[in-house]
Parts: sequence; C-alpha cells; structure tokens
Amino acid sequence: MKVALIIENSQAAKNDIIHDALKAVAEPLGHQVSNYGMYSTEDVASLTYVMNGLLAGILLNSKAADFVVTGCGTGMGSMLACNAMPGVFCGLVVDPIDAFLFNQINDGNAMSMPYAKGFGWAAELNLQDCYRKIFENEGGAGYPKERAHFMAANRSILKDVKAASCRDMLTVIKTVDQDLLKAAVAGEHFAEYFYANCQDDEIAAYLRGVTG
Repeated sequence: MKVALIIENSQAAKNDIIHDALKAVAEPLGHQVSNYGMYSTEDVASLTYVMNGLLAGILLNSKAADFVVTGCGTGMGSMLACNAMPGVFCGLVVDPIDAFLFNQINDGNAMSMPYAKGFGWAAELNLQDCYRKIFENEGGAGYPKERAHFMAANRSILKDVKAASCRDMLTVIKTVDQDLLKAAVAGEHFAEYFYANCQDDEIAAYLRGVTG
C-alpha cells in the first residue's frame, strides 16, 4: 500500500517525529511511505488544513496514494477538509481504540490526528500504536464481528451518497481557487512522488499545466 503523509503549517516542526513513527510501523509491513511535508516551519510551500484536504483528494483519487495520514493542531480541520473531497473517507484518530474501530468499522482511506492537543510525553508511542492498529489489521472486518455484514452495507451506501453529493476530482481541481490548488501542490517533493505514482492521466496533465 502507498501511504502519504501530509502535515499542515502549525505542526510542521513535528514532521520528523510523525514521519519516523509512521515509517517504523508501515515499512516493516511492506507499505511505501511518501512524505509530502511540510518538512519544517521554514518551508517555502506552506500547507493549511484546507490544503491538506485538497492534496489528500488529489492523491487518493489519482491513486498516487492508497491511504493518507494527515493532521493539524486538533485533527478536526484536516478531517473536515479531507471529507469535503470526493472519494475520501477520513476518520479522526486520537488513540489506538479510535484507530482500531475506524479501521474495522469504517475502513476509510485517510486518518487525521491531533498533533498539538494532547501531544505530550511519549507522543511518538501513541502515534506508533495508532498506525499499527490501522496497518496491521484487515480493514472492514467488522467490530463486533457479528455486525460486519451491516457495517459493510452502510459503507457501500455512504460511498453512493458521497458520489451523488460530490463532483469528481478533476472537476474539483479545475473549479477550485487556482491559487489554492497551486499552493497545495507546491511542496518540495510533490512532483517527485506524485507523478511517479499517479494513475490518472487527466489529473496529472491538468496539474502539470497549472504548475508549469
């Protein structure tokens, strides 16, 4: 699985801690981690939580990533921005129980975490435990198991509702504020990671045109 990490500007100083914790769990399980930044508070390309959502939508809908790990101060803003995008199902994960239940019940493709609120001593251990509950378990297996069938049915219904209520991602990136779009994809390593993994030629072509 291709896992993308996205951090917004207020928490950019913690990128190394978060990235190291994610790699420590995901890579031994065979997953590929791409760090889309921000990498430090000094980055020229600055991501807001709104841009986090837009970038997550681009990565997931183009299949440049299979799962997005993101967050902000409380995790709420990035979660809301992600869920505004077509095809993105993002859960707010604070602790390992959240991660386990989100994985088993909702089987989403993105998680948002608080990287300021409650981020104290041994925070990296909580990060690793949360990532482990996401990446070690089969998504959508159900909890409790006897309700797995109903949960799968509800996930399918939710996908249909979201498809009916959202535009496709190509339309989104064509109609969203273009300065916002350029800022969302202006990261130092965006082109390096994205174009090597993108499976949607139309999205890739449009972004190349926008960024020059």
